[in-house]
Amino acid sequence: MKIDSHFPRRRFGQHFLVDRRYIERILDAVNASREDRIVEIGPGLGALTQPMLDRVERLTVIEIDRDLAARLAAEHPSTRLDLRVADALSFDFASLGDRLRVIGNLPYNISSPLLFHLARYEAHLRDITVMLQKEVVARMTASPGTQEYGRLSVMLQVRFRIERLFVVPPGAFRPSPKVDSAVARLVPLGAERPPVADDALFARVVAAAFGQRRKTLRNALKGVATETDLEREGIAPGARGETLAVTDFVRLANALAA
Repeated sequence: MKIDSHFPRRRFGQHFLVDRRYIERILDAVNASREDRIVEIGPGLGALTQPMLDRVERLTVIEIDRDLAARLAAEHPSTRLDLRVADALSFDFASLGDRLRVIGNLPYNISSPLLFHLARYEAHLRDITVMLQKEVVARMTASPGTQEYGRLSVMLQVRFRIERLFVVPPGAFRPSPKVDSAVARLVPLGAERPPVADDALFARVVAAAFGQRRKTLRNALKGVATETDLEREGIAPGARGETLAVTDFVRLANALAA
């Protein structure tokens, strides 16, 4: 499908938001002030870009598609639009400063890796307001003991307070995806963040616990923690990863680090 002289590229997961109602709802949810440091990931055809420029002094956008980047550069002066032609998956968000407000319609094919990448920069973020596949948002906000609860839930919830704002139907995009989308807001926990002694070890414990969901923690964490380690922290070796709260994972990883 051709959209205003641009052919959406499958390798970049391009689905362009075109419904003005949902564009306005996203802008209202962000509620930007003139001095806010807004960073838009994947501006595409500029559905959010132009109306956001009406609200802020300067906007940073990260676009991997060189054709779309050239189009944006031609439409907006560099004094207003800070254009970065780059892959958001490897972009150094710390280079943009602090109190960043990240927005965007994230490509479905890289949404989880991109969220993990953004989580590394939590100290530089004020908030994240992004659109993702609805099922991904369900995993982000899931509670222990539910089918959706998993590695993504724990790794994000240990750093952010996460809220699903509203659902966006396929018809709001061109081309239309085959699934519903949802807009989510992530706010760094800051001082409320559970203290993790060793981030790499914590990530390893969480990944192992959910690597094979049917395995008990006794088996899933072999080579990482013993039955004695689990019992010492009040965790049943016969339990499964999805039964543990974020604070349980923090407590176990910190004990192993010590």
